[in-house]
Amino acid sequence: MTDAPLVPGAVNFRDVGGLPAGSGRTRDGVLYRSGNLAQLDAHGLAAIERLGIRRVIDLRADDERAHAPSRTEALGLTTQHVPLFLGSVASFFERDMSLAEMYRALVDDSAASVVEAVRGLLAEQPVLIHCTVGKDRTGVTVALALAAAGVDQDAVVADYARTEALLPEWRNREVVRQLRLLHPEAVHLEELASRSPASVMRALLDDLTSRFGSPADYLRAHGLAEDEIVELRRVLVAAD
Repeated sequence: MTDAPLVPGAVNFRDVGGLPAGSGRTRDGVLYRSGNLAQLDAHGLAAIERLGIRRVIDLRADDERAHAPSRTEALGLTTQHVPLFLGSVASFFERDMSLAEMYRALVDDSAASVVEAVRGLLAEQPVLIHCTVGKDRTGVTVALALAAAGVDQDAVVADYARTEALLPEWRNREVVRQLRLLHPEAVHLEELASRSPASVMRALLDDLTSRFGSPADYLRAHGLAEDEIVELRRVLVAAD
């Protein structure tokens, strides 16, 4: 797997190139993923420009974007806003949902938005998909796009699981501390805030396969056309 060059100020930033996809591999420099872009400094903005990124797909809700506006707005990139939760992020902590429950709710309740984000990926590249941390909304969207493009499931799951090691420990401690003040009895708080277990993503992909036939069939069932699936594979995967 090939990492993107360091982008100062961007947490959990990486290129998803180099993942095995049958006899091929995902293309380098086409699809990037990260957490929010509110802390980019001049070096970070220059790094974004060097990568040639043309479109940013922001999966955050309006209140999150207002609280932490992306500094890439100054670069004149195409920015596509696709809020991926029908409720607030805070509601998941209030309801003390597990990650598995959150992801099930996301794919069931926000399917149209997932398809919209995938269409944005097809519109122009290189493209960067991000949310606040780059873990859940970004993790699910990128995983579905990769799986639908024919990337090996083990590689899709491994890419998702990498996030946990890329979140700074100081960030996790502080976020969990603040959330624990609000939700002292929550059972799933640390998992929601800082974990990305491979088992959760594998279970999600298996669930979609059980219910729809495959992750690609899930996207088809919610409006992605067959020619768009073909284009997704062409854009993301290079044959060996």
